[in-house]
Amino acid sequence: METATHSRHLPRRSNRRRVWIVAVAALVAVVLILVGIKAAQIRSMINAGKSFAPPPESVTSAKVEASQWESSRSAVGTLVAVRAVTVASEVPGLVRRIGFDSGAVVRRGEVLVELDASTEQAQLTAAKADAELARATLERSRTLRASDYSSAAELDASDARAKQTVANVAMLQATIAKKTIRAPFDGRVAIRQVELGQVLSPGTLIASLQSIQPIHVDFWLPQQALTDLAPGMKVRLRTDVFPQQSWEGAVTTINPEVDVSTRNVRVRGTLPNPDGRLRPGMFANVDVISPEKRPVLVIPATAVIYAPYGDSVFALEEKKDPAGQATLVARQKFVRLGERRGDLVAVVSGLTAGETVVSSGAFKLRNGATVVVRNDLAPSAELAPKPVDK
Repeated sequence: METATHSRHLPRRSNRRRVWIVAVAALVAVVLILVGIKAAQIRSMINAGKSFAPPPESVTSAKVEASQWESSRSAVGTLVAVRAVTVASEVPGLVRRIGFDSGAVVRRGEVLVELDASTEQAQLTAAKADAELARATLERSRTLRASDYSSAAELDASDARAKQTVANVAMLQATIAKKTIRAPFDGRVAIRQVELGQVLSPGTLIASLQSIQPIHVDFWLPQQALTDLAPGMKVRLRTDVFPQQSWEGAVTTINPEVDVSTRNVRVRGTLPNPDGRLRPGMFANVDVISPEKRPVLVIPATAVIYAPYGDSVFALEEKKDPAGQATLVARQKFVRLGERRGDLVAVVSGLTAGETVVSSGAFKLRNGATVVVRNDLAPSAELAPKPVDK
């Protein structure tokens, strides 16, 4: 009986084992199929990535141009009046008349302020009478001395008295003249500081007077500039007050000494100022221009990518793609820059004349990127740009 029962259970166990083996094999087959499908997908993505080419970037371009620039040295200057004085009263007195308005242009000798001189005028009349009497007394003393009717001491006393009275007259005339304050030179007066009826004491400020046609500009240059700096060199001046206008003059004075603390030399230029737009004390940008020009290579300043490790530009090169079509490729080149003027910058090294560089849009490029040139969108680059208000 036991043998028969054992025989019945053996087929059941074999069937179960067979089912498990089939299930595991099926599961392994499914996993292998999924792994194969995913591997094929990854392989196709890798191949697609290798063959993918980004679309060309739109940029503008400009030629590296050979030009001639004026050699110049730049500095910051201050405008100074050719002649400037603070008009004040030398003597005390009451303001009887004011002969100018604030900000008016006056000529040399014009009366600015007249003080009351009635007391001095009365004293002058008495002094003149005294002087006339002293002169007559001196003449009589000379006649008497010639006839030996008077002593030499009396003649000397009469002579001294006559000279004293003449001096008194001159002193009063000088005092009266100082009561009339006149313009010492042609110029423009500032806001007046006195009023009619005001009593002035000696030294009281009346107004400042400045001559601003022409006008000086004072600025400092390093001592190395003395090698090619000379009187008569052209000076160009610009100021932020009038950004679209410039003035030209000449160097008139070079200080004979160099400042020991800064090692700079003070220079003065003189410029015409017929319309009086330049005012003393104004800040100005000054360029001292050498008569000789120097050759430079220039590119738009917008073409430069500035970086701490070095400045660079993207030069355009023509290259053929696998299909044989000509395309433009951007190659990064490091450059050494020089002076910048307006929208242009000089290139000292790294480029040659005639090369084409990306003038705008360089920030979005990488080395070897393909580009499409759209110069219809290119901004103009000028040596002396003039902004236009819209």
